[in-house]
Amino acid sequence: MGAIGLLFSGAALFLNSLMLLGKAEEKSVAFFNILVGALQVITPIYLIITSDQSNWSMFNNGAVFLFGFTYLYLGATILKGYDSSGLGWYSLWVAMMALVYAVVFYIQENDVLNAFIWVMWAFLWFLFYLSSALKKPYEAYIGRVAFVQSWVTLTLPSLFMLLDMWQVAKLQQIWIYVCLASSVYFAVEAILFFKGRKQEQLQELAQLKR
Repeated sequence: MGAIGLLFSGAALFLNSLMLLGKAEEKSVAFFNILVGALQVITPIYLIITSDQSNWSMFNNGAVFLFGFTYLYLGATILKGYDSSGLGWYSLWVAMMALVYAVVFYIQENDVLNAFIWVMWAFLWFLFYLSSALKKPYEAYIGRVAFVQSWVTLTLPSLFMLLDMWQVAKLQQIWIYVCLASSVYFAVEAILFFKGRKQEQLQELAQLKR
């Protein structure tokens, strides 16, 4: 995905995280999702038409559609008041595609960092599936994960790309550790979140028994 596309994907995910955390109004965020989604559907079409039409070009440019359709689908779902189950099942499919991209980057390119980032994206899309399709009340946790990923996997890498720094070996090594630290944070937050939910459920059960 191009650096500009990554940058605005970071902006969209940042706003979506604030929406999930209850700090941004849904419809205003949905409109920005539509704008970014449209950008990330039009851009890969142009890139594919002007590419060498090789399988690898198609594979790389096609990845942008995964993001573009997600943002468009989310924006339309919120603005039109649709049930989110369709978006959730689509997110599950995209999560599986993201794992395919991770495996290909690792095996074909020996690119550990990009493979790691695709795994992180797969995890986030899977969370959207749990929330939207299975109606799990995980918004607070997903919001925290999305907030971190908006910076770690999208905004900052895109800025490094624009500054022609992303391919520096030392930076890539550092960023692997940044991704590892983020993953540890996600795990700790998950433990705390589900522990808190269990305590709330026990308190509700105790109140019902009184």
